[in-house]
Amino acid sequence: MSASTVAVIGGGVVGGGWVARLSLNGHAVRVHDPDPQAERKIGEICALARRAYAKLTLAPQPEPGAITFHPSIGAAVRGADWIVEAVPERLDLKRMVYASIEIENQGGIIASTTSGFRPSDLQDGLQNPERLIVAHPFVPVYLVPLVEVVAGEKTDPAAVETAKRFLSGLGMYPLHVKKEIDAFIADRFLEAVWREALWLIRDGYATTEEVDEAIRMGFGLRWAQMGLFEGYRIAGGEAGMRHFIAQFGPALQWPWTRLTDVPELDETLIELIAGQSDAQSGHLGIRELEAKRDDNLVAILQALKVNDWGAGRVLAAHEKRLFDLGAKPPPDDISQPVETLRLRVPPDWTDYNNHMNEARYLQAFADATDALMRLIGCDADYIAAGGSYFTVETHIRHLDEARAGEEIHATTQVLEGAGKKMRLFHRLWRGADLLATGEHMLIHVSLKTRAASAPGALVAEKLAEIAALHAGLPVPDGAGRAVGMGR
Repeated sequence: MSASTVAVIGGGVVGGGWVARLSLNGHAVRVHDPDPQAERKIGEICALARRAYAKLTLAPQPEPGAITFHPSIGAAVRGADWIVEAVPERLDLKRMVYASIEIENQGGIIASTTSGFRPSDLQDGLQNPERLIVAHPFVPVYLVPLVEVVAGEKTDPAAVETAKRFLSGLGMYPLHVKKEIDAFIADRFLEAVWREALWLIRDGYATTEEVDEAIRMGFGLRWAQMGLFEGYRIAGGEAGMRHFIAQFGPALQWPWTRLTDVPELDETLIELIAGQSDAQSGHLGIRELEAKRDDNLVAILQALKVNDWGAGRVLAAHEKRLFDLGAKPPPDDISQPVETLRLRVPPDWTDYNNHMNEARYLQAFADATDALMRLIGCDADYIAAGGSYFTVETHIRHLDEARAGEEIHATTQVLEGAGKKMRLFHRLWRGADLLATGEHMLIHVSLKTRAASAPGALVAEKLAEIAALHAGLPVPDGAGRAVGMGR
């Protein structure tokens, strides 16, 4: 499903997160929520999402889709291809919402964010039950990639496949739960942990802060990148999972937990939990807590991306799609240096003087190189097929300063483009002011052997064409210079 009009019914924490992710991925979003503060609340959530995305990825983002607010469900869903239902967990309320949707919209996919209702129960009474699925996300929806996709008995399998493609295009990881069960997969784990935590607190073995520290300082970090079974396999040592089960399996018969029972949430226990939670985190406002949460998630996701692991691998794949989708079409005139980069200097690219730091000049030139590679056909598909260019030598001259918020752009001249070699000369500009130059020598390699190799015929042909046209240009000032030579 390409950029389209979508509707979100319910603008709370989950609905607002959906609005942010959908809008920031280029979809026009129509919102209905009877709360008179909905527009303010969603605006704050979207501001947090924009802040997080600026740190999460440097991939070019689509133009955000417009967010509009509508007085009725019918007005919001009219003509929408994707409809998010994010109202409170009341089966009667959800069914009332679906009835209102069907008056004005008979074709869009209805995606319920329910945390536990089976989609077959939600479909009861629908005129077109085949288009309803569960798409259960996790807060914050605009950052956490997991979304559980569950079909009901009457769901059209084609709707499931469409939903999975659409959600993947939002940078999410659609986990297809192939057999209906209350609360699906993830929330059943959370419910088990929650029940045990309630007992630990009620019986005085732990406080809310101690429970949270046990998770975030220990197995929570492990779960974030390896899950449950893979982590236990490692705990089994060289003998793997069998040894782990043999060693720790008998413990399942010991009275370590009370997961088959749950304490009554009476007023005493509620006050105990609420009081401890206030003591733990009450000194921070909700937006402060959300911002800190987002900063931590960004850091974890970026770290996982570097290691090509778990949720980081999903982020990396989404970035590749965004870079390819955001690539400019080939210029009509490639006989002149080609514009390969244009952006505003992000605040976190600068040092304590508010100047762009040295590493970011290299980042800018690396991104310009990637853009030139895409221009000649060395894109994500080409790289996935086993070929690419590796940089073997770089020389950067710093001529002027760039500051946060300033628009900069790069132009690229091909100095050499024959055989396995590609030599590029980048110029970084602020308007007409030259900020830096970067000369880069790259060698084409086979990603299978990691050795130098000839590029594919189409890539070689396009590179040679640009190199021949640029051969008639003046040799750039600074080309071939070494450290210490005059500017």
